Amino acid sequence: MAIKYFYENKNWSINWMCKHLSISRAAYYKWLHREIPIQEQENIELANLIKEYDERFKHILGYRRMTSWINHFNHTNYSKKRVHRIMKTLNIHSVIRKKKKKYLSSTPQAVAENIMKRDFYATAPNQKWATDVTEFKVPGEKKKLYLSAIIDLYDRYPVSYVISCRNDNRLVFKTFDKAIIANPDAKPIFHSDRGFQYTSKIFQRKLKNQEMQQSMSRVGHCIDNGPTEGFWGIIKSEMYVMYEITNEETLRHAIKDYLRFYADERIQERYHNKTPLEVRLEALSTKQTKAYPITENKRIKKYKEKWCA
Repeated sequence: MAIKYFYENKNWSINWMCKHLSISRAAYYKWLHREIPIQEQENIELANLIKEYDERFKHILGYRRMTSWINHFNHTNYSKKRVHRIMKTLNIHSVIRKKKKKYLSSTPQAVAENIMKRDFYATAPNQKWATDVTEFKVPGEKKKLYLSAIIDLYDRYPVSYVISCRNDNRLVFKTFDKAIIANPDAKPIFHSDRGFQYTSKIFQRKLKNQEMQQSMSRVGHCIDNGPTEGFWGIIKSEMYVMYEITNEETLRHAIKDYLRFYADERIQERYHNKTPLEVRLEALSTKQTKAYPITENKRIKKYKEKWCA
């Protein structure tokens, strides 16, 4: 391959290269005119697909999602191990998520029990909602944008979201009001952390008026709100590489457009390679919803066996 490359691109002498590499000219020409095995040809085609998808989606695909997306859009049946092996050869991998910063706790006005108890499985839309607020730094400015979102744990669909320059009660209340306008009959378990907005008496009244049951994470247990934390991680690891962000305007656009991409285009293996919007529309159009069990995480299972009596 090296001889072929330098002959075609640099016009180096085949005789000279064969001599210095201790390869006979006959062996080189025999290799050059050989019939490429079917499996090798498939690997070449797969490698080209991997490079194309990695470039198109700005390096957000690990080998698992790369396999799902290639098989889904090309009607193929490549295995994860095969894709992983070729990605390692090509030195292609997904972007790495940055560590989250620690936040200071606040004194709550009211506290609810952790009713959810890390049971994030829902059998239909609007059974369980989870919410939180995250921040984004505006490039080149001493300024931040705050994103408040509510996701449905059945389909991981963003029920509502609001972007603001201030992390205050109005941000959270507006997010909740938008979710109710879109889903007026919804009465899910409403799970959050113990942020001051969610423990306020006004927000408690909003939940009571909507006949919702409130659930809160325990202090220092961010995994109690795992789906929302994971949602933030996905946005921050994928959005920043998909968009050119230079100021507040471009950051706002990137957040809005990525949330549209997440809901409408980003297929997920758990939902049989459907998008959150497709799963939601299917469930809302039928009386008997489809079950999408959460795959058991072996690392979490080992952790529980070791530390949870």
